[in-house]
Amino acid sequence: MTDVDCLTEELVNADRIVVLTGAGISTESGIPDYRSAGGLWRQVKPIYFDDFVSSAAARRESWDRIFKSGGMMKGAMPNAGHVAVAELVTMGKTTNIITQNVDNLHQASGVPAEKIIELHGNASFARCLTCGAHHDYAVLKPRWLAEEELTCDQCGGLLKSATISFGQSMPLAEMERAETEARQCDLMLVLGTSLEVHPAAELPLVAKYSGARLVFVNLDDTPLDAHADIVISTKIGPLLSAAISKLKAQKGT
Repeated sequence: MTDVDCLTEELVNADRIVVLTGAGISTESGIPDYRSAGGLWRQVKPIYFDDFVSSAAARRESWDRIFKSGGMMKGAMPNAGHVAVAELVTMGKTTNIITQNVDNLHQASGVPAEKIIELHGNASFARCLTCGAHHDYAVLKPRWLAEEELTCDQCGGLLKSATISFGQSMPLAEMERAETEARQCDLMLVLGTSLEVHPAAELPLVAKYSGARLVFVNLDDTPLDAHADIVISTKIGPLLSAAISKLKAQKGT
């Protein structure tokens, strides 16, 4: 069978699919990944959470990266892979999407926010580190231009992009929810993740040991390939779109 046929068969046979996505699904939208030769961390040095909290200069650098360039995700739109995942949700095949991405593209593709578990946060808004209040970048930009310290107008706490930085605690509620979904799914579709960042990298094994099948679609090898039932090395968008089309044809939709 072709890769499309193999993937379609897995989708047909599954009733409770959980999708785990990493940076590889968004490279087709023009967003660089993090660890490849051309990845983000080869271009800019990450700002660690402790440095952000303790250093006004580090905070200024962080905000400069957001407001001067618009960030690495400026203008990015959902690609065929995001759209195909959204269709799985619409069809009732996929219960939840667990994502390591912060680009907001699953939401932009039409997936309801309550169906998305963001392990590493979201880069489309800021959050207060003290009270958790959300803040819109458009409101904050004039204050940044005036070189003000960006603090919460509700409690005075420091504001930060709502992403999880190196050294920052993972969101406990999201991790617990992701583990629950991994235990309850009958198929985990792993798309575009190197499976090198923990604890997210452990989720496929949680699913496998709970009886689920694993399908990996990634251009590069991962440390967990030997545990997968199917490993497909190709671009996500074209493959998943073709499989969804076949799935729809079989369902007569």
